Parts: sequence; C-alpha cells; structure tokens
Amino acid sequence: MADLPLALVTGATRGIGAAVARALAPTHRLLLGGRDADALGALAGTLPDARPWPIDLTDAETLEGATAEFGALDVLVHSAGVARLGTVEAATDADWRANFEVNVLAVVTLTKQLLPALRAAKGHVVVINSGAGQNARPGWGPYAASKFAVRAFADALREEESALRVTSVYPGRTDTEMQQAIVADEGRAYEPERFLRPESVAAAVLAAVSATGDAHPTDVTLRPRGLV
Repeated sequence: MADLPLALVTGATRGIGAAVARALAPTHRLLLGGRDADALGALAGTLPDARPWPIDLTDAETLEGATAEFGALDVLVHSAGVARLGTVEAATDADWRANFEVNVLAVVTLTKQLLPALRAAKGHVVVINSGAGQNARPGWGPYAASKFAVRAFADALREEESALRVTSVYPGRTDTEMQQAIVADEGRAYEPERFLRPESVAAAVLAAVSATGDAHPTDVTLRPRGLV
C-alpha cells in the first residue's frame, strides 16, 4: 500500500468530500481533512489506507505547521466549502467574508503551502467548484462571487504551474446536508432525487485523477438530470 499515490481530500467529513475519499480509496493512500476529528476517524476506519488530518483551514498558522510533514503529494482535492446566500441588498459583510474565507482564501493558502510537495510529485489539484461558479443567480451573489474567484485561482495556477494538472469540477445542485439547508431556506420541500448524488461528483473526480498522463482534464461540468 505504501507505493500507492497519496491524496489529501479536504471537507472529507461528509457530502462530496467523503464520497471523493471513498472513490479514491482503492487506488490511493488518503489523508482526510476536516474539522471534526471524530467523523474523520470514523470514515478512516472504513477505508483501507486512510488517516484523519484534522485541521481548521482558516487558521493559517496551524495550517503551516500541518503541511510541513509533506514530502510529495500526488493529489489535492479541495472539497471544503460554505454557502452563505443572500441578495446583494440583504447579504451582510460577514456573509461575503465567510464565503471568501473558506471557499477562496483557504484554498489559496493550502495550495501555496503544498506547492513544493505537489511539484515533487508532478501532482494534480482538483477544485470542487459549483454551477454557481459559472452562472450567478439572484440571491446567490456572495457564494457565486467566491466560486468565480476560486475558478480564476485554478485557471491561474494551471497556467503558472505547467508540471501540475489542475481541474475545476462544477457540480450542479447535489444531495448534501448543505443542499438540504439551502432548500429549507428557499421554503421548498426537499426531494433528493432532483439532485446529483455525491457519488456521481466523486466519480467525475476519480475520472479526472485517473486520466492518462498525456491528458489534462481542465474543467468538468455536471448537472442533475432531475428538474431543479
């Protein structure tokens, strides 16, 4: 197992991040990133070669120490995120800051600190973006702006680091706890069959990571087949 490539998945406690970890488990050693050490430990116990990597991605000082252990990193999947919605008029400054702190700045900081390890492995960075990173809908401005920003980050990283592969994945609305909260705020009944499954997004990540060396999957867009 020691010869398997190493992947770090953030946001691995639930939803898309946990599904990505399960999808990569047969072919990768895993570090499971997230704040809930107990949940990470429980997931790690179900996978063949995984260990928790509990971290607050918004704590730059702690993050710097935690990334010092890496010699080489084959895959970095950014799946951690928040969704603070609201109209331009109603959303607070705190809403905007929360989206940018987690969805953009944490991604930037972690990637920068792991660049030496990624370069050493000629690794692959996967950013789980959102359909909101391609189209800003009414009432979604703070979240969409952060996703447009992280899209620009991924594009810049791809151009600047030619030895790396950088893939942005744009899932449509996905059946997660975050989605349940959003639908509740919209005042609608939650119908999971109308949304993408986290496992479907994870399959797209696995396909990108497994692409042959001559191929560079840059952007992957997924939409649910149900009406949303």
